[in-house]
Amino acid sequence: MKKRLFVVLMILTFTANCIISCTNANKEQLTPTTCDTANMKYSTDVVRILQDNCYSCHGNGNTAGSGGILLEGYGNINHYVVAGTVRGVITHAPGYIGMPYERQKLDDCTINKILDWINQGAPNN
Repeated sequence: MKKRLFVVLMILTFTANCIISCTNANKEQLTPTTCDTANMKYSTDVVRILQDNCYSCHGNGNTAGSGGILLEGYGNINHYVVAGTVRGVITHAPGYIGMPYERQKLDDCTINKILDWINQGAPNN
């Protein structure tokens, strides 16, 4: 009888833990986040991405070890957008060196934000 009671208590404890772990407190972990890529702007969206992922090698006048490529400032990056280089390096397309160099590829949402801006004609906005 004690053994049965112990088994029942273990099952109830396991069930309670499962129910508790699936409450609204954990809802954000279960719900995928959306990625808004519409109407990306250079000044508010693209610059932030570049600051977070590119400027350590390609910004603030720092081009040491970066092949002399400076991305800081619209005039600098626009040249590489027009040439198709930005699209190629961030998507790790064949024939391009994937960026950020020797780091994990940017997440799909971040890549899509930059691509949306490029597809808009890469305006200086």
